Amino acid sequence: MFLLISGPVHECAHAFVAWKLGDGTAKLFGRVSLNPIRHFDPIGGTLLAVSVLLSGGRFGFGWAKPTPVNPYNLRGRYADSMVAAAGPFSNLALAAVCAIGFRILWANGIDPDNTSAINMLQLVFATGIALNVILLVFNLIPIPPLDGSHVLFDVLDPRTSQALRGMMNQYGILLLVVLVFFGGQFIFAVIAPIVNFLAGVQLYA
Repeated sequence: MFLLISGPVHECAHAFVAWKLGDGTAKLFGRVSLNPIRHFDPIGGTLLAVSVLLSGGRFGFGWAKPTPVNPYNLRGRYADSMVAAAGPFSNLALAAVCAIGFRILWANGIDPDNTSAINMLQLVFATGIALNVILLVFNLIPIPPLDGSHVLFDVLDPRTSQALRGMMNQYGILLLVVLVFFGGQFIFAVIAPIVNFLAGVQLYA
């Protein structure tokens, strides 16, 4: 689902908003598109597929091809924030669409499992809610190279932003590794109530 829908929509949202705010770099590279091939990253996509297969579908880690954006072409004080936030919030929109389908089927007594085609569809909706909420929350973490860091640097005053950017760019990857391995419970504590709210039922305790 990430490779075919969530990832392409996320990156296309970045590209589209950047284009509308004055930077046509991503459009020039054909990234204002929902075609998964245009957003496929050989390393990130392969890593995701391998991690999903090795974990039996319980875990996946990977990424789509980053969208090229030249912030100097953007118009508006908070244009960089808007471009960065477009990706995560496109995932929120996808989660909401999946939630509508989930709620309709749930109201008709359809559980998310693999016992029939309609139940499998319900399972797809449930997975779509969870996956897109994970992408929303994770990408809004204010650590480079995640989208949240662009928002953070954009709203701070220039001097503070420059000082923090230098430090975060140097140690960002290390911080992310620590967060992934040791902050999973905290991240899940944020994700679970959002998923349950959208689904209208307690999918995660």
